[in-house]
Amino acid sequence: MSGGVARGRLAAERKAWRQNHPHGFVAKPDIGLDGSVDLMKWKCFIPGKDGTEWEKGHYPITLVFNENYPSQAPMCKFPYGFLHPNVYTDGRVCLSILDHDWKPEITVKQILVGIQILLNDPNPVSPANSLFTNLFVQYRDEYKRQVREQAKKYPRVL
Repeated sequence: MSGGVARGRLAAERKAWRQNHPHGFVAKPDIGLDGSVDLMKWKCFIPGKDGTEWEKGHYPITLVFNENYPSQAPMCKFPYGFLHPNVYTDGRVCLSILDHDWKPEITVKQILVGIQILLNDPNPVSPANSLFTNLFVQYRDEYKRQVREQAKKYPRVL
Protein backbone atom coordinates (compact mmCIF):
# COMPACT_ATOMS: atom_id res chain seq x y z
CA MET A 1 0.00 0.00 0.00
CA SER A 2 1.18 3.50 -0.67
CA GLY A 3 1.47 6.33 1.83
CA GLY A 4 -1.54 7.90 0.12
CA VAL A 5 -3.70 5.04 1.34
CA ALA A 6 -2.30 5.39 4.87
CA ARG A 7 -2.85 9.15 4.94
CA GLY A 8 -6.34 8.81 3.47
CA ARG A 9 -7.33 6.30 6.10
CA LEU A 10 -5.84 8.42 8.88
CA ALA A 11 -7.64 11.54 7.64
CA ALA A 12 -10.91 9.59 7.74
CA GLU A 13 -10.13 8.32 11.26
CA ARG A 14 -9.32 11.85 12.41
CA LYS A 15 -12.69 13.07 11.12
CA ALA A 16 -14.54 10.14 12.74
CA TRP A 17 -12.70 10.72 16.03
CA ARG A 18 -13.69 14.38 16.12
CA GLN A 19 -17.33 13.40 15.64
CA ASN A 20 -17.38 10.59 18.20
CA HIS A 21 -14.73 9.46 20.66
CA PRO A 22 -14.72 7.94 24.15
CA HIS A 23 -14.99 10.43 27.02
CA GLY A 24 -11.63 11.55 28.41
CA PHE A 25 -9.57 10.22 25.50
CA VAL A 26 -7.49 12.54 23.32
CA ALA A 27 -6.10 11.62 19.90
CA LYS A 28 -4.79 14.07 17.34
CA PRO A 29 -2.11 14.24 14.73
CA ASP A 30 1.15 15.88 15.73
CA ILE A 31 1.66 19.50 14.69
CA GLY A 32 5.10 20.39 13.35
CA LEU A 33 7.03 23.52 14.30
CA ASP A 34 5.89 25.02 11.01
CA GLY A 35 2.24 24.36 11.87
CA SER A 36 1.89 21.43 9.49
CA VAL A 37 -0.24 18.45 10.48
CA ASP A 38 1.59 15.11 10.58
CA LEU A 39 -1.07 12.44 10.05
CA MET A 40 1.60 9.72 10.50
CA LYS A 41 2.24 10.60 14.18
CA TRP A 42 -0.56 11.06 16.71
CA LYS A 43 -0.30 12.41 20.25
CA CYS A 44 -2.87 10.75 22.46
CA PHE A 45 -3.97 10.54 26.08
CA ILE A 46 -5.71 7.58 27.68
CA PRO A 47 -7.65 8.15 30.91
CA GLY A 48 -7.23 5.56 33.63
CA LYS A 49 -10.44 3.61 34.09
CA ASP A 50 -12.60 4.73 37.00
CA GLY A 51 -12.53 2.38 39.97
CA THR A 52 -8.99 1.13 39.19
CA GLU A 53 -5.51 1.98 40.46
CA TRP A 54 -5.04 3.85 37.17
CA GLU A 55 -8.09 6.14 37.52
CA LYS A 56 -6.35 9.35 38.55
CA GLY A 57 -4.03 9.39 35.55
CA HIS A 58 -4.31 10.68 32.00
CA TYR A 59 -1.55 8.75 30.26
CA PRO A 60 0.31 10.12 27.22
CA ILE A 61 0.92 7.74 24.35
CA THR A 62 2.24 8.33 20.84
CA LEU A 63 1.02 6.36 17.82
CA VAL A 64 3.44 6.24 14.90
CA PHE A 65 2.03 4.98 11.63
CA ASN A 66 4.05 3.89 8.62
CA GLU A 67 3.29 3.90 4.91
CA ASN A 68 1.83 0.37 5.17
CA TYR A 69 -0.99 1.39 7.50
CA PRO A 70 -3.70 0.00 7.75
CA SER A 71 -2.10 -3.26 6.61
CA GLN A 72 0.42 -2.86 9.41
CA ALA A 73 -0.28 -1.74 12.98
CA PRO A 74 1.14 1.52 14.32
CA MET A 75 3.88 1.54 16.93
CA CYS A 76 2.36 2.66 20.23
CA LYS A 77 4.67 4.16 22.86
CA PHE A 78 4.21 5.50 26.36
CA PRO A 79 6.97 7.74 27.76
CA TYR A 80 10.31 6.06 28.46
CA GLY A 81 10.24 4.16 31.75
CA PHE A 82 6.44 3.82 31.91
CA LEU A 83 5.64 1.12 34.46
CA HIS A 84 3.38 -1.68 33.25
CA PRO A 85 3.91 -5.44 32.79
CA ASN A 86 3.15 -5.18 29.06
CA VAL A 87 5.15 -2.04 28.29
CA TYR A 88 8.83 -2.29 27.38
CA THR A 89 11.32 0.04 29.10
CA ASP A 90 11.44 2.20 25.95
CA GLY A 91 7.65 2.67 26.19
CA ARG A 92 6.51 0.33 23.39
CA VAL A 93 3.24 -1.46 24.14
CA CYS A 94 3.06 -5.26 23.91
CA LEU A 95 -0.55 -6.04 22.95
CA SER A 96 -1.83 -8.79 20.65
CA ILE A 97 -3.95 -6.44 18.50
CA LEU A 98 -0.75 -4.52 17.69
CA ASP A 99 1.05 -7.68 16.65
CA HIS A 100 -0.20 -11.13 15.62
CA ASP A 101 -3.90 -10.23 16.03
CA TRP A 102 -3.70 -7.02 13.96
CA LYS A 103 -6.42 -6.52 11.34
CA PRO A 104 -6.64 -3.54 8.96
CA GLU A 105 -10.18 -2.84 10.24
CA ILE A 106 -8.86 -1.92 13.71
CA THR A 107 -9.20 1.82 14.31
CA VAL A 108 -7.32 4.33 16.44
CA LYS A 109 -10.31 4.33 18.80
CA GLN A 110 -10.14 0.54 19.19
CA ILE A 111 -6.37 0.67 19.78
CA LEU A 112 -6.67 3.28 22.52
CA VAL A 113 -9.61 1.57 24.25
CA GLY A 114 -7.70 -1.74 24.04
CA ILE A 115 -4.67 -0.15 25.69
CA GLN A 116 -6.88 1.37 28.41
CA ILE A 117 -8.22 -2.12 29.17
CA LEU A 118 -4.66 -3.49 29.20
CA LEU A 119 -3.59 -0.92 31.78
CA ASN A 120 -5.77 -2.46 34.49
CA ASP A 121 -5.80 -5.99 33.10
CA PRO A 122 -2.20 -6.84 32.21
CA ASN A 123 -1.19 -10.11 30.61
CA PRO A 124 1.59 -11.60 32.79
CA VAL A 125 1.95 -14.50 30.33
CA SER A 126 3.36 -12.09 27.74
CA PRO A 127 5.55 -9.77 29.81
CA ALA A 128 7.47 -6.86 28.34
CA ASN A 129 8.81 -5.68 31.71
CA SER A 130 9.82 -8.64 33.87
CA LEU A 131 10.42 -6.60 37.02
CA PHE A 132 7.00 -4.98 36.96
CA THR A 133 5.38 -8.29 35.95
CA ASN A 134 6.98 -9.89 39.00
CA LEU A 135 5.52 -7.15 41.20
CA PHE A 136 2.10 -7.67 39.62
CA VAL A 137 2.19 -11.44 40.15
CA GLN A 138 3.93 -11.73 43.53
CA TYR A 139 3.61 -8.38 45.32
CA ARG A 140 0.24 -6.98 44.27
CA ASP A 141 0.01 -4.35 47.05
CA GLU A 142 3.39 -2.86 46.04
CA TYR A 143 2.38 -3.05 42.38
CA LYS A 144 -0.80 -1.08 43.14
CA ARG A 145 1.16 1.47 45.18
CA GLN A 146 3.56 2.07 42.28
CA VAL A 147 0.68 2.39 39.81
CA ARG A 148 -0.92 5.05 42.03
CA GLU A 149 2.43 6.87 42.28
CA GLN A 150 2.83 6.77 38.52
CA ALA A 151 -0.68 8.22 38.07
CA LYS A 152 0.53 11.33 39.95
CA LYS A 153 3.03 11.95 37.13
CA TYR A 154 0.18 12.11 34.61
CA PRO A 155 -2.72 13.81 36.42
CA ARG A 156 -6.15 14.07 34.88
CA VAL A 157 -6.90 17.60 33.81
CA LEU A 158 -10.45 16.99 32.63
